[in-house]
Amino acid sequence: MNIETLSWGKLEVNEEQVYHFPKGLPGFDEETDFALIAMAETPFWYLQSIKNKGLSFLLGDPFVFYPSYEFELLNEEAEELGIDNEVIVRCVITLKEQVELSTINLLAPIVLNPVGHSGKQIVLHKAPYHTKHSLLQEQLVIDGKDGG
Repeated sequence: MNIETLSWGKLEVNEEQVYHFPKGLPGFDEETDFALIAMAETPFWYLQSIKNKGLSFLLGDPFVFYPSYEFELLNEEAEELGIDNEVIVRCVITLKEQVELSTINLLAPIVLNPVGHSGKQIVLHKAPYHTKHSLLQEQLVIDGKDGG
């Protein structure tokens, strides 16, 4: 299937890359079908609308940036997505002009069922996370550049 994107023009995606979001994404209720496009050899993906070439989200693997990241997926949400065993979790990244100011939204992960190809952005109500965690925070500490 060919889709139109702003970033790459026409792009060929296969059915395995397409996920259906029955309720859309918050703020984009009408957009229900997205392609998950991997950026080779990075922890980043694009979630590109199939219908609207101007609508895409940069996603990251939260476990790469925050290895201790965890949350409990409620049974109702797992059932709604048809998740048995396999699940993919990605979080929306907001890139800033100064890369060190970029953030990752750990409060509202995007949960994907790679078998049934369904997805949903879930807001974690009882979690210690927020929408703007530093993308580079743990790397800065590891590199010894934590300001201390």
